[in-house]
Amino acid sequence: MSRTFTNLLAHLIFGTKGREPFIVPEIKPQLFSYLGGLTRELKGKAYGIDGAADHVHMLVNLPPTISVSDALRFIKSNSSGWVNDKWPRRPFAWQPGYGAFSVSKSNVPRVLKYIGSQDEHHRRATFQEEFVNFLRAHEIDFDERYLWE
Repeated sequence: MSRTFTNLLAHLIFGTKGREPFIVPEIKPQLFSYLGGLTRELKGKAYGIDGAADHVHMLVNLPPTISVSDALRFIKSNSSGWVNDKWPRRPFAWQPGYGAFSVSKSNVPRVLKYIGSQDEHHRRATFQEEFVNFLRAHEIDFDERYLWE
C-alpha cells in the first residue's frame, strides 16, 4: 500500500492549573474557537469542544504525523499564552497532564452529546469525579494520591 489512511479520533480532557475556575463566560467561546484553530494548525480536525470553568473536553481527529502528547503540548502552551495575552488580568495556565481516550467512529455522536452537555453534567459531578470515572471506565490504572498536582 503506497499511502497511509487513518482515522485517529481522541477524546481529550485537560484542566486548568489547580482546577481554578479560569474559563469564565467572557473568554469561553473565544478560547474554544482558538483551541479548534490550533487543532487545524496541526492538520487535525476538532469535532467538538466544550467544558466547564476548570477543564476542557475536545473530540479531535489527529493526523498520524503527530503524537497525542505533542499535539497537547502545542495546544496547551499556545492557548495559555493566548489567554494571558488577551486577558492579562489573571495569570492563566493549564495543569500538567491530560486524559486521552480513543473513540470509534460509531461512538462519535454519543461523545459529542456528552461534550456538549458539560454545564448540565457538572451540576451533578465535579471535574475530579468525572475524570476518575473516565479512568475507571477505560480500565486505566492510577493512584489517586498522584492524580492531582
